[in-house]
Amino acid sequence: MHPLPPSHVAGLYRRHFADDTRRERLFLSSVAFFTTFAATRGITHAIRRGVGPFRNVGLGGRHVHHLVFGISGLLGSGYLWLVQIGTGEADGHEQDDVLSKLTSVMYGSAAAITLDEFALWLNLKDVYWAREGRESVDAVVLFGAALSVGLWGGPFFRGLYREARRI
Repeated sequence: MHPLPPSHVAGLYRRHFADDTRRERLFLSSVAFFTTFAATRGITHAIRRGVGPFRNVGLGGRHVHHLVFGISGLLGSGYLWLVQIGTGEADGHEQDDVLSKLTSVMYGSAAAITLDEFALWLNLKDVYWAREGRESVDAVVLFGAALSVGLWGGPFFRGLYREARRI
């Protein structure tokens, strides 16, 4: 098996998502979600071990948890979608297509960063490295599964919806 040239991968991508922008947005959001979660976990472990250039973020002597950035991203992407920027519904305008992809990635990444500290907001204390911190991983798995169900089940659910409308 040989690696595929980037132009071939790009062509496959366009062919599989050309007619289904919602499925593409789910795909991009899902990839961003899992990639960001893995990167966030890697970075937090590196910070804890004092490896690499990463350090905790502080503001005025207060530790700023990364869920703050995740919540900001969720609020930002939600607001953009609320005012119909990046919704993918602008009659094929290329600019909105790019914004649609960017806001989908922003949403997936922000959800991952926020859910990585789910145990913090559930317990109202910093339990990231404690046994209760596992609740964050469980939340990520559940939400990731929901994203994936939408991604892989999209054509099926649309078919069900069309059939239900006919009855």
